Amino acid sequence: MSFSLAIRVYWEDTDAGGIVFYANYLKFMERARTEWLRSMGIAQQRLREETGGIFVVSETQLKYHRPARLDDELLVTAELRQIGSASLIIAQRVLSKSEQGADAATAGAELLCEGTIRIGWVQADTLRPARIPRQVSGTLERHNGSMSQPFKP
Repeated sequence: MSFSLAIRVYWEDTDAGGIVFYANYLKFMERARTEWLRSMGIAQQRLREETGGIFVVSETQLKYHRPARLDDELLVTAELRQIGSASLIIAQRVLSKSEQGADAATAGAELLCEGTIRIGWVQADTLRPARIPRQVSGTLERHNGSMSQPFKP
């Protein structure tokens, strides 16, 4: 099952027509990835202080299906697709929560946007790629089986 984060659309997220500005889907996905890592005990600021490294986005690929609008409730998912020695590929979806019940996995969520994000591990001071710390990769590998099932909206 995918990790999910509920998000409400506010004025600041929309254009003059009340539709979510396309770049804001990346912000929603960033929040979900951060909370996904936090849910596994991976606090990024602490990790930087302890290891000197940080995650950076190196590649994105998005497909927009339907617009989100002012006041919509959204569900943003994150699931690990691939783990390498210095990068992760995370599949993400933004779904409309307005027609759902309490359990998004069983309700008829409407897919608004989907994509994959590659994040790389780099040394914060030089921004040079480095190996993901073992405590992080080990945690991700332990959780991978429970969070890698396809999510079907």
